[in-house]
Amino acid sequence: MYCTLNSGTVMGIDAHAVQVEVHLKRGIKFFLVGLPDSAIKEAQHRVYSAILTSEYLFPGKRITVNLAPADVRKEGSGFDLPIAIGILLASGQCDSEKVKDYLFSGELSLDGSLNPVRGALPLALLAKSRGLKGVVLPRANAAEARLVEGLEVFPADSLRQVVDWLGGVEPVLDVVVETEWLKPPDEVWVEPDDLSDVKGQQAAKRALEIAAAGGHNLLLIGPPGAGKTMLARRLPGILPPMRFEEAIETTRIHSVTRKGLSLDAFRGKRPFRAPHHSISDVALVGGGSHPQPGEISLAHNGVLFLDELPEFKRAALEVLRQPMEERKVTISRAQSIVEFPSGFMLVASMNPCPCGFHNHPTRSCVCPPGAVQKYLNRISGPLLDRIDLHIEVAPVAHAELHGAPAEPSSSVRARVCAARGIQERRFAHFPGIYSNAQMNSALMVQHCRLDADKKSLLSKAIEKLRLSARAHDRILKVARTIADLDAAEEIGMHHLAEAIQYRSLDREDWAA
Repeated sequence: MYCTLNSGTVMGIDAHAVQVEVHLKRGIKFFLVGLPDSAIKEAQHRVYSAILTSEYLFPGKRITVNLAPADVRKEGSGFDLPIAIGILLASGQCDSEKVKDYLFSGELSLDGSLNPVRGALPLALLAKSRGLKGVVLPRANAAEARLVEGLEVFPADSLRQVVDWLGGVEPVLDVVVETEWLKPPDEVWVEPDDLSDVKGQQAAKRALEIAAAGGHNLLLIGPPGAGKTMLARRLPGILPPMRFEEAIETTRIHSVTRKGLSLDAFRGKRPFRAPHHSISDVALVGGGSHPQPGEISLAHNGVLFLDELPEFKRAALEVLRQPMEERKVTISRAQSIVEFPSGFMLVASMNPCPCGFHNHPTRSCVCPPGAVQKYLNRISGPLLDRIDLHIEVAPVAHAELHGAPAEPSSSVRARVCAARGIQERRFAHFPGIYSNAQMNSALMVQHCRLDADKKSLLSKAIEKLRLSARAHDRILKVARTIADLDAAEEIGMHHLAEAIQYRSLDREDWAA
């Protein structure tokens, strides 16, 4: 009359173990305890119908279901399956010793079929960490769970299928023990958007290559039609493929949101998120009564593209500042504190002024006096400080539009991967640091050494442009990346000079 099953609940991007205890005794009542949310409280109605339509008997007993530990808030519909199996086990309609070795999760339809749940990958990782043999999940979630090697995954279509397997009557469920989704390391994701499509814009392409090689933030400034968006959308095609650890972490975030989960990360593709400028600060950063990841976490290990940067709400942009520094978002609620990773590359674009033609070589700006500076002031100085490269994207001459094909993304990606390889070897003994943009002060002292002449050049630039200490550090990081692209041991004078020129918006005469 009593049984217990393994299950779990997702908090943030992690799953926490939950024991589903079912007890039957005389009476007619259904009690569900253990801090369940509304979706779990409604489980009794789904479970009741699913058991009957699956041609089992719903016991006319006093049924108590406890989700332990009782002091942790549970949410989601994934407890339907373990509750139903627990009722059938406690009432003697199902008998199996297998349940103690597996984690169960799944949402039941009224006809007994199983619907997908969110967080299948964190649940599978939880099962492995607790030493369980495998997981039983809806078939739609099997692809996520199979990413965890050494774990048996049983993709089920219905409640009856699970009960038959537990009883040994009809073992129709697939057993997958190893990951079968990863392609060989030499097979890299190929983006449909190629840099060869972009005519001219050599300076912007160079900035794009440097940003990709060092993981730096980038701001593209130019008139309408100059190709800012076109360039930004081709950045994923020159980024290095994701490492396995990155792919797992990225897929976990998408797993808990149900927002277009795919296994592209395991084929080398990094996320590219481009939210509309009307987005709220909560949707951008994450939050809600039950905290969910925002766009910056969905862009983790990839690119966050903010087109028309000054059009975004000031509050939404300001909340980016801390995540850009700490590479994580911390959301505090009365009952819990949740952290979401947010290690993204920020790529933004903007017009130079409201009319779009400030500093245009052939068209005159029609903005009134002071409008350019006012437009630029929509973006705070501290946020601009955190963007490593500012590049002006000039309009392309008509003659260049019909020129020879430009360099393809594959060639640029090869140089980027070579530079990233240098950085990975450099930071091999520093967990969590993979690129120059992630260097801390101690690493900068070690790897961004300058002689007296270079220090003098940098000091003059800092004084003339009136740069902050943060901008100083970002210039050094960019210079280190440029040196890596040249496979140079030390930062050269030309590397430093090129890095300094990527601070366009810091020039006093830019808005004049």
